[in-house]
Amino acid sequence: MLGVHIIGPDAGTMIAEAALAKEFGASAEDIARTCHAHPTLSEALKEAALAVDGRAIHI
Repeated sequence: MLGVHIIGPDAGTMIAEAALAKEFGASAEDIARTCHAHPTLSEALKEAALAVDGRAIHI
């Protein structure tokens, strides 16, 4: 992961998760394999990580 762009209400929640992933050098696969609560906004980050390999669930 090189970086993220997040705009909108409650973006801080997703930015915090992305910053944590960036700090630990997580790849898209690492983020995709992480358990995310459903339904939450941060689940969108997991969905985006799954989409990298064409494995998105809700798109």
